[in-house]
Amino acid sequence: MNILQIASLLIVLAAVFGAVNYLFLKLPSAIGILVVALLASIGVLVVDQAIPAISIAQQVRDIVEGIDFSDTLLEGMLGLLLFAGALHVKVSDLRAQWGAVFLMATIGVALSTAVVGIGFSWLTGMPLLVALVFGALISPTDPVAVLGVLREANLRRDLETKIAGESLFNDGVGYVVYLLLVGLAFPAAAGHGGADHGGSEAGKAAWLFLTEAGGGALLGVVLGWLTFRVMRLIDDHSLEVLITLALAFGGYELAVALHVSAPIMAVCAGLLIGDVGARYGMSETTRKYVDAFWQLIDEILNAVLFLLIGVEVFAVTFETGFVVAGLAAILLALVARLTAVAVPVLMLRPFRGFARGTIPIMTWGGLKGGISVALALALPEGEWKPLILTATYFVVIFSIIVQGLTVAGLANRVGREPDLV
Repeated sequence: MNILQIASLLIVLAAVFGAVNYLFLKLPSAIGILVVALLASIGVLVVDQAIPAISIAQQVRDIVEGIDFSDTLLEGMLGLLLFAGALHVKVSDLRAQWGAVFLMATIGVALSTAVVGIGFSWLTGMPLLVALVFGALISPTDPVAVLGVLREANLRRDLETKIAGESLFNDGVGYVVYLLLVGLAFPAAAGHGGADHGGSEAGKAAWLFLTEAGGGALLGVVLGWLTFRVMRLIDDHSLEVLITLALAFGGYELAVALHVSAPIMAVCAGLLIGDVGARYGMSETTRKYVDAFWQLIDEILNAVLFLLIGVEVFAVTFETGFVVAGLAAILLALVARLTAVAVPVLMLRPFRGFARGTIPIMTWGGLKGGISVALALALPEGEWKPLILTATYFVVIFSIIVQGLTVAGLANRVGREPDLV
């Protein structure tokens, strides 16, 4: 199938599954599409087992593998989704929560990676470095999943800003940690020998983080500022919408070419355009068109992404040992998320107050999503990849469906209770 046929198939299926959800399940749109896609995929697998002669599962599996979920998300959709999400987070709100967001996106990711890695290595016998790779890819919360749920949850503004801000930044940080650990755990596949430089590994890690994360942030701010200056000279809403689209597409690809963090670039550029650009570089008409355009892009790509997550069940191995490990990984990921939230909050607690229920709401609201699945699929082939992919899929499906559908209820319940922090 060529790219146009694949895109057409995804749009058609997303529309059909969205209609099924709207008419029958009545779940939040993105989660409903995922559930319908997952049920349809499981149905195909069941039919294939019952009537082996039709071999339908293998045909669908071939189509799914032809889509290349990892490249589709990491090299295509992610930049647009992050830019769209960042447009609606105000810098002033983020500045007020910056301490918590920064610590959770850095120390929190590191702690979560360690908890998951050590725990999964102990549970499965997986080499520690390989297990830490799994910890790195499963630790970041997915901004696409998180922002999609936040639209339905009606959380308090401070909590919404913390969760949204952290999710927008920690996936970029987590991706840098993932790249570093992949280079150490799979040196041949990463294109360099992790053991060749011995004592310089800490320095290489620091330099990689600085160039990837810092370079991505700097590029995003520079491109966002230049775009803002151009938009101030223009009063044509259709052209200005096109300019923001060029920033999201072109900036992301430029970041990839420069080997800096493209996700962080997209977030920083989106924050600048959504706040400073909207206030000082756009007319009221342009603001409405830009908001409407990017909201539509966000919703369409969300629908397609959650559809893809649902059909990726064909890439999962359902051996008994893998299923048990996947269920254990769910609990491990929740413990790691609690650690990633509680430690930064407790570190900041003597210096500032936190709204009641911050720890439980942010723990349960830290959803995993397509980024984790994409990173698991992008791992070099090896004996542990099928187990990592299966465990990742179990965590992501539980996170989006169970946590995503109950976080609003949790927020309403703990909001009426005494301070839980």
